[in-house]
Amino acid sequence: MIKQRTIKDSVRIEGAGLQTGKKATLNLKSSPPNSGINFIRTDLANKPLLNVQSLCLDKPSALAALRRTTLGAGPLQIQTTEHFLAALSGLSIDNIIAELDSEELPGLDGSAKEFLDAMKKTGIIEQDAPKKILKIDKPLWCEGEDSILAVFPNDDFKISYTLSYKEPALGTKFLSIVIDENTFAKEIAPARTFCLKEEAQALLKTGLGKGANFENTLVMDRDGPVKNVLRFPDEPIRHKILDLVGDLYLLGMQIKGHVVCVKSGHRLNMELVKKLKAII
Repeated sequence: MIKQRTIKDSVRIEGAGLQTGKKATLNLKSSPPNSGINFIRTDLANKPLLNVQSLCLDKPSALAALRRTTLGAGPLQIQTTEHFLAALSGLSIDNIIAELDSEELPGLDGSAKEFLDAMKKTGIIEQDAPKKILKIDKPLWCEGEDSILAVFPNDDFKISYTLSYKEPALGTKFLSIVIDENTFAKEIAPARTFCLKEEAQALLKTGLGKGANFENTLVMDRDGPVKNVLRFPDEPIRHKILDLVGDLYLLGMQIKGHVVCVKSGHRLNMELVKKLKAII
């Protein structure tokens, strides 16, 4: 029996949100078997709880995607969840309490690495309950104007991603990788978020990117990242895979299937999550 997992001891993580720029403290605590992933907004009256597995994704306010994934509605929002959820998926953590004193999770270095490292440092423990895994038994897909996201039966959790930009520094790239604890930690978790140089000012005008800088965000010019150095030659495509891993973990369980993506982002990721939740 593959068992469920949680963290051994509490973890405290601090930082500013990538989009809002607001300082936030995230306190992570162990949680009982079958309790799932639970966010608690400690800065709000009565400290409301948001259980990821219980989200109704058919409601527009329940989950939005504008350059990040936002959970909740009204004042009970948890913004930019994808990097943290990707770390949970990468460590195969099923149950956790995440107490947050702001509307957005700390952005840290713009990847999942610091979340991953903090939880690995405190330790991961197995629990006396079977792990829930969604095994894909038939193809599912969704399409955008020039993008597609599909999942096919497979004995592993595999992602094949095609990235395509007109910007020379990004261009067209392809990466196919089997995601497990080892490959996620080494090949995907350190990949940082990115944007095009011409997008940066436009994002600020819309109220986004207030916590972004040249260290936690790859600002891509035609010659490469501005005031930064790539961690991988194809770091942007690896971050796209990171985002997808995090968004898929809104299912509250890992999947066994081959996910094939062409230019997909948060919006299409959410469409696939909705279809997958319908078959659980």
